[in-house]
Amino acid sequence: MSDPSFAFVASDAEEAHAAIERLRARYPTVAPEQADIIVALGGDGFVLETLHRYLARGVPIYGMNCGSVGFLMNLYDEDDLPRRLKRAEKVTLHPLAMTAHRATGETIEALAINEVSLLRQGRQAAKLRLTIDGVVRLEELICDGVLVATPAGSTAYNISAYGPIVPIGAQLLALTPISAFRPRRWRGALLPNTARVVIEVLEADKRPVSATADFTEVREVSKVEVREDASVSLDLLFDPEHDLEERIIKEQFLP
Repeated sequence: MSDPSFAFVASDAEEAHAAIERLRARYPTVAPEQADIIVALGGDGFVLETLHRYLARGVPIYGMNCGSVGFLMNLYDEDDLPRRLKRAEKVTLHPLAMTAHRATGETIEALAINEVSLLRQGRQAAKLRLTIDGVVRLEELICDGVLVATPAGSTAYNISAYGPIVPIGAQLLALTPISAFRPRRWRGALLPNTARVVIEVLEADKRPVSATADFTEVREVSKVEVREDASVSLDLLFDPEHDLEERIIKEQFLP
């Protein structure tokens, strides 16, 4: 079996720029538009950017850590890269589809690989109504916000908001409040990945709320619908000794 063709892309970090120059001098590459694999040099945020940028191509992304956060990355190592790419194991992710409705009547759609989050825009707490698969589960949640996270995104913003870590193969989504005030004891929920979540903003004029799907922000929303889009597949590659499933399990036992 021939070696796959690959391309390098790098974040704006100085370390990543230096790395891409060394790697291009060492290995023959092709343009990202022709590559079988795209090697992303940076941190987790840059891998998300790369997945979004080359979504239409459907090629796997292999990240090497040149950033401050590297949960979705492999260790940086310049040696024997073609062999590492051939040995790498694939993890397929399905993003969240966000449909955000604004009071103006405008509707904006976006995909999120990590999470869809809603946050208050002003000094007053948000008031939200949560509906799951057509059933109102929380008539009123007073909070700074709420997020819906994929398994891959459960170790990102979600864990900082004290949400659960979700194994990749669990077919679950995490619904997590951000600084919930009332009901004070509600800590969120685990939902099947087929769930359709509708979040309505109550008193939107008085308590404006923004919605963000990874890098797409929509301000002053009145309602946001979130679901997993199983028709879209995104492939990440990991060295066998650093697979994503193992990282998620390990993360739950850190002190």
